Amino acid sequence: MMAKKIYLCSISNVTSGACKEDCFYCTQSAKYNTNIEIYKNKSKEQVLEEAKQLAKFGASGFCLVTSGLGLDSKKCEYIATLSSFIKSALPKMLIIACCGIADRDSLKYLKENGVDSYNHNLETAESNFSNICTTHSFYDRLETCNNVLSVGLKLCSGGIYGIGESFEQRIEFLKTLKELNPHSSPINFYIPNDALPIKQPKISKDEALECIIMSREMLKDSILMLAGGREVVFENEQKKIFDYGIDAIVLGNYLTTSGDKPYKDLEMLQNYHLKIGHLIEDRQCVV
Repeated sequence: MMAKKIYLCSISNVTSGACKEDCFYCTQSAKYNTNIEIYKNKSKEQVLEEAKQLAKFGASGFCLVTSGLGLDSKKCEYIATLSSFIKSALPKMLIIACCGIADRDSLKYLKENGVDSYNHNLETAESNFSNICTTHSFYDRLETCNNVLSVGLKLCSGGIYGIGESFEQRIEFLKTLKELNPHSSPINFYIPNDALPIKQPKISKDEALECIIMSREMLKDSILMLAGGREVVFENEQKKIFDYGIDAIVLGNYLTTSGDKPYKDLEMLQNYHLKIGHLIEDRQCVV
């Protein structure tokens, strides 16, 4: 029996914090005293070095993340520069941009400069969205996802479980995602933070596995990635996440929290008899 392939993606938070939005789950919002590091525009040399180091561990996807509502002209030019710089050095690296709300022209420009996929999460069901954010709408997010698809970029879109949503809202959220049919879909589990408005306990392993099973059932054609909360929720018992349908994980650190050391994740995959895949070579991601 052939070993299941797991894909490794990595994140670079290229601008951090000082966001004017009020997303109740997000440590990057300036409205909450989360004591994260705040900075603007890492150098292209620093970002490339991060990509190279993670590529050595088998990461084949690299996501450029910016804080803030959306992709204005300056941010678009910055991300395009980073993307083309990384692509020239690592041509087989799948480049993902995650820069908030975006129009078609900006997305086309990113695609022309080496971006392969655009990440914009719906986060939760439309009926729950006003309970987790008031400074932009669910429709704003949905419109960006449709813009991504319309310009021929791969869509990466998912959300967060454990933010106070009902079971019915989880199904509603997944039905909307299914209509978008994203190329990849990141699942996140909310990590409780005293500084944030959402006051929910850490989701249990069993409930988290149920969310994975539902996501896999609804998103049959998507690469299902477990991102934030993986280490916190599952700790050292992660085999079932792969048995129940996870195709990809985040390697290394997240936006404002630390992940396991990359070598630990590689040891885990080896112990579970899982093989590391390559997003571009295996999934024909580039359009």
